[in-house]
Amino acid sequence: YSSAASDVYKRQMATRSKMKSQYRKENADRRPHATAKHIRISSRKVKIVIDLIRGKSVEDAEAILMYTPKAASEPTLKVLRSAIANAVNNLDMDKETLYVAECFANQGPTLRRYRPRSRGSASRIRKRTSHITIILDEKK
Repeated sequence: YSSAASDVYKRQMATRSKMKSQYRKENADRRPHATAKHIRISSRKVKIVIDLIRGKSVEDAEAILMYTPKAASEPTLKVLRSAIANAVNNLDMDKETLYVAECFANQGPTLRRYRPRSRGSASRIRKRTSHITIILDEKK
C-alpha cells in the first residue's frame, strides 16, 4: 500500500467504528441491570435459585431469596439489590413498579486443582465459577 491509500483505509475504519459505536448506543438495552462475576459457586446451582424469582416483582423476589436455604441465594440477593439501586438512583424508577424481567447465570472460568491419588497419580478437581446477571423492567 502507498501511504495515501493506507490513510484512506484508516479513515474508513475510523468512521466505521464511530458508526458501529453509535449504532450500539442507539440499540442499547435501557433496562436497569446488575452483574456479579467470578462468583465461586457452580452455575448449575445458581440456576435453581434464579428460576424461583424470574418474572416476580422485586419485593417478592427479595423475600424469596432471603428465605431460600441455598448457598446461591446470598450472592443472587446481592445482585438483585444492586439492580434495584441502579434502577432507583440512576434511572429514577419507582421500586414498586419493578419486576425481574430476565435473570441468568453463565459459566465463568474454572479453577483447576489437583488431589493426590494412589500410586503417585493425581485427579483433577474443578472449582467452577459463575457470572450472575439480573435485568429489571417496569410494569406497564
